[in-house]
Amino acid sequence: MSKRLRLSWWTSLIVITLLFVLLGVTKTYADTMKSATYHIDESSVGVGDVSQGVSADYQAAAAVGDLAIGNSSSADYQINAGSQTSPDPALSFSITNGTPNLGSFSPTSATVATATFSVLDYTSYGYVAQIFGNPPTYNGHTLSAMTTTGTSQTGIEQFGINLVANTSPVSVGANPDNGQFGFGVADPNYATANQYRYNSGESIAEAPKSSGLTNYTITYLVNVNDLTPGGAYSTNQTIVVTGTY
Repeated sequence: MSKRLRLSWWTSLIVITLLFVLLGVTKTYADTMKSATYHIDESSVGVGDVSQGVSADYQAAAAVGDLAIGNSSSADYQINAGSQTSPDPALSFSITNGTPNLGSFSPTSATVATATFSVLDYTSYGYVAQIFGNPPTYNGHTLSAMTTTGTSQTGIEQFGINLVANTSPVSVGANPDNGQFGFGVADPNYATANQYRYNSGESIAEAPKSSGLTNYTITYLVNVNDLTPGGAYSTNQTIVVTGTY
C-alpha cells in the first residue's frame, strides 16, 4: 500500500515494490552408472554408508563413517562431500526487503534506498538474475533511467541501481554476501562502487556454478531537477532468476 501526499514542486514520494518471479526449472538428472541389469543413482568413495528406516508415516536416512563433508571447488568443478546428496537440481530465492521507500527528494540532494533478496542454487551450473520494469512514474512523467553507467549528479534527473557497497552520494548498500558456500556475484554493469545504471531486462547478478545462499542488496538512486513534477512516484519491478545448465 502506498500513501499519496500533496507536496510542493520540489518534493515527491517514491515507493518501489519489487515483485520477484521464479521461472520454472525443468527437472534434470546427472548421468548415472548403469549396465543392462543394474544402475547406481549415486556412487560413493570411502567408508561411509547409508541405511534407511521407513514406516507408513516417516522415512529416515542414517550415515555411518563419513570422513569429510562440505563443499570443495575449483574454477571448473565442485564436489559436495557427504553420504547422500539429491540428484535433483533446486533453485530458490526469497525477499527480505521488497518495498524500498525513497521518501521526499529534491533537486539539491540525491536520495537512496535499498532492497534485499537472496538466491540459493543446488546442482545446476549456476543462475542469472535479471530485472524488469520502468523507472518510477507519476502523472505521465517517468524519471530518466541511467542507461549508461555513471555517478550521482544532483540537479539532473537520474534513476539507477547497483548491487555493491557505496560511499557516494552516501554510505549505502552492501556487497553480495556469500556466507560459507555461496558463489553469487553482481553483474559487472552493477558491480562498481558509486557507479549506477538501469536498463530493464539486464542481468544484475549471477552465479557461475552451483552455489549456496547468496544475499544481495540493491541500492536505488534518484536525482531530480527543477522541472521534475512533484507527486507520488511509483513503479513495479520484477526480478527473474533462471538456472543455467
